Amino acid sequence: MYTFIQKFHSGWAYLALALLLFAVINALMGKSSGREFTARDRKIGLFALIVTHIQLVVGLILYFVSPLGKALLGDMSNAEARLTSMEHPLVNIIAIVLITIGWSKHKKTEASDAKFKSFVVFYTLGLLLILSRIPWSLWF
Repeated sequence: MYTFIQKFHSGWAYLALALLLFAVINALMGKSSGREFTARDRKIGLFALIVTHIQLVVGLILYFVSPLGKALLGDMSNAEARLTSMEHPLVNIIAIVLITIGWSKHKKTEASDAKFKSFVVFYTLGLLLILSRIPWSLWF
């Protein structure tokens, strides 16, 4: 069971990162060109939001069943153990909260420029935080 969840979490991360990057690029292009915010733009942001939330749920399950998660929480002297047991989960939760705030803020505005700006700011911050805490040594 652990192996399946770990492989799913690792594989789903590629999809989450790709959609998040696509949403950021789409919002940057929309903001810079001054075009109207369309249903297509909303769907891109929504799919990125959904995929990152699924990644969070799978990650939280993995945290409690993995020997690299909660089990290593007290070992802060080991950098790799600290990354997988505390830094990765905490920073990624903050990142997904920021992405969710960006989604919520875009719904409260009417102007296309403000909608794109919400996605650019919050989705980019979320993406950067996620990229900063990926355990790259476990990926390659």
